[in-house]
Amino acid sequence: MPDDLTAPENRNLEANLEALLFVAPAPVTVAQLSEGLGVPPQEVEAALQRLEQSYANGRGLSLIRHQGRVQLASAAEYAESIERFLGLESSSRLSRAALETLTIVAYRQPITRPAIDAVRGVSSDGVLRSLLSKGLVEEVGRADGPGRPILYGTTADFLRYFGLSSLEELPPYEEEPAGEQNGNNRRLLKD
Repeated sequence: MPDDLTAPENRNLEANLEALLFVAPAPVTVAQLSEGLGVPPQEVEAALQRLEQSYANGRGLSLIRHQGRVQLASAAEYAESIERFLGLESSSRLSRAALETLTIVAYRQPITRPAIDAVRGVSSDGVLRSLLSKGLVEEVGRADGPGRPILYGTTADFLRYFGLSSLEELPPYEEEPAGEQNGNNRRLLKD
């Protein structure tokens, strides 16, 4: 007969979740964690929320949530130390055009390339290819319109890159008053 103290339901659920998330090769769903631990999804979700709160108090790890999946990652504020320790180059900087395009995708997703072009006023084809290759945006489907254009959305890598746990942490979108949307004042990023 197995020792009751080693039964999964008697172990520290947060520690079990942390261990599973640590070894998971990709983001996982609450259902996958629930099945792996033999614990109801509601308990897994409650334990994930406790872990999230624990990580929010200045720890070196964070939980990233994206499209119903969760992943363990190093906290963004320690990126410079991690890069130095691992001997990596500093994270590649994104161009202004890439940041502008990424902002449009983040706030208006899912969105098509023609819609991005309409907001920017220039072609975003090259910038979008670059963001796709960096894994910051991804194809999330097809629009129902003529030609069924590709819809784009952000990825979990986008959240990691900007140190966000979820899209809800994005600052609120502020539209400029109609009178200020002329020439040089029409921009998504503030200088």
